[in-house]
Amino acid sequence: MSDPAARAAALDRLRDEIIECRRCPRLVAWREQVARDKVARLRDEPYWGRPVPGFGDPDARLLIVGLAPAAHGGNRTGRVFTGDASGDFLWTALHDLGLGSLASSRRGDDGLTLTGVRIAAAVRCAPPLNKPTIEERDSCAPFLARELEILDTARVILALGQFGWDATLRVLARAGAPVPRPRPRFGHGAEVEIGPRLLVGSYHPSQQNTFTGKLTPPMFGSVLARSAELAGLPVRTR
Repeated sequence: MSDPAARAAALDRLRDEIIECRRCPRLVAWREQVARDKVARLRDEPYWGRPVPGFGDPDARLLIVGLAPAAHGGNRTGRVFTGDASGDFLWTALHDLGLGSLASSRRGDDGLTLTGVRIAAAVRCAPPLNKPTIEERDSCAPFLARELEILDTARVILALGQFGWDATLRVLARAGAPVPRPRPRFGHGAEVEIGPRLLVGSYHPSQQNTFTGKLTPPMFGSVLARSAELAGLPVRTR
């Protein structure tokens, strides 16, 4: 899909399909319960309470694949990695490299733009305890497959965490890509060529990883810069 206008239109159609999805009863019930009951600190905030589509540059050369929207982050704001601490970690790193217009994003209407980067989740609905089932992952996989098919400009995929890594490998394999055997193992900074694309791994910027020091800003900034450079994106250096 070499025509940028056709690519953007196809992503818009995919977005419309994603936000209407009700395939997984457990996820539908949970995302809507969270949006209805809220939490005390956000009781006056409107909640999205629907599947969260991908976000970013329709001509992206780098696709970042996360796990799933946070219950009070993307499930509230309607935009992936927006409104929670994991997102702040990600947006700061993208902004530092000149790939994002804002260093923090708490609302879906804040005007944030990405350059050369798009972000999606392996599972598009917020799951209980942030743990989708394998069946839910596989039910949502066609959306990631479609997004990858449309984003023919994306030469690098940065998978955040083991879940994102495995989901991406399964989608690529089902699309007929030459995934190596044995299947490549996830690791922070791992790289594997799969046909015309390169898959890169990073620890997920969850609070469990960032608060414990398993993933630090320099670590994440380094793997993000490496991914951007492999994708041919100019990055800002300090």
